[in-house]
Amino acid sequence: MTELMQLQDVSVIHRIRGRGLLGSAAVYALTEASLTIRSGETVGVVGESGCGKTTLARVLVGLQKPTSGEVSFQGQSLWSMSAAGRRKTFGARIGTVFQDPSTALNRRLSVQRIIADPLVVHRRGDRATRATRVRQLMDLVGLPAAVADAVPAQLSGGQRQRVAIARALALEPDLLVADEPTSALDVSVRAQILNLLMRLQSELGLAMVFVSHDIQTVRRMSDRIITMYLGRIAEEAPAGAVEEVARHPYTHALFSATPRLLTGARPIPLTGRVPSATNPPSGCNFRTRCWRATDECAAQLPALSVEELRTGEVRYRCIHPIREASDLVQSEKG
Repeated sequence: MTELMQLQDVSVIHRIRGRGLLGSAAVYALTEASLTIRSGETVGVVGESGCGKTTLARVLVGLQKPTSGEVSFQGQSLWSMSAAGRRKTFGARIGTVFQDPSTALNRRLSVQRIIADPLVVHRRGDRATRATRVRQLMDLVGLPAAVADAVPAQLSGGQRQRVAIARALALEPDLLVADEPTSALDVSVRAQILNLLMRLQSELGLAMVFVSHDIQTVRRMSDRIITMYLGRIAEEAPAGAVEEVARHPYTHALFSATPRLLTGARPIPLTGRVPSATNPPSGCNFRTRCWRATDECAAQLPALSVEELRTGEVRYRCIHPIREASDLVQSEKG
């Protein structure tokens, strides 16, 4: 696989106004994130709410300029381009599916106009060519021709998300970023949308970044899984064997919190609240909730460890990694 997109030490810091004499505060939304996305693969991003998943997605699609670090697409630095250059060479190569289709779609436009909009903006083809492309996209995502003139309010939630996916694919992108694409949908249609995304990724040869809080869904969808906590990438592991080869305690805690039908899992309750992104802990930012934490964890950020395993490469930041089942047992401290 060839490298399609790369993030190198990317940080996003937001400034918020404080109250009274407090002045402004810094929110560390993303901290020193490094990630490579290769053509044709699916990278899953998982973590609790507020962990930085959506910020990472916004950086990937060019909606969020990093405070520091480098974002490159096929070797070209994204933020060294002019705004026109980003729209032409980058905006057309990446498609985005947002969390809530009811707010992501223009409620006044018909389905066919919504899907055709990227073609119009990027001046692709004439009216007849665009109409043909819209019909192809509707068929591709399973939308009946009868809804072409409907507006979003006349569609079901699943149909609205199919419209959003069709729009994201209109310009034949190399990368599709799906940010919690099923979280706003009824349970009955989630599997349909997930299966659709998997089929499209396979048929079109897309690279895909799939963002979700559900690690079981991410494992099913992905080739690699990125675990995020409080704005940092804690671990990167092959999806097929992630539960067996994951080293970071947080990844295992996420797995223990998901329901199983056939196999049980020892629960790993995390004590305490997620720390504030305006004042993250020193050292390992997971240490305040980790049952394996020691004073050493507070001293400095753990170095990045890389292990080459039979199932693939595992990268993590932890000085007390999980290596056997007994490591998952919490002491009385936890």
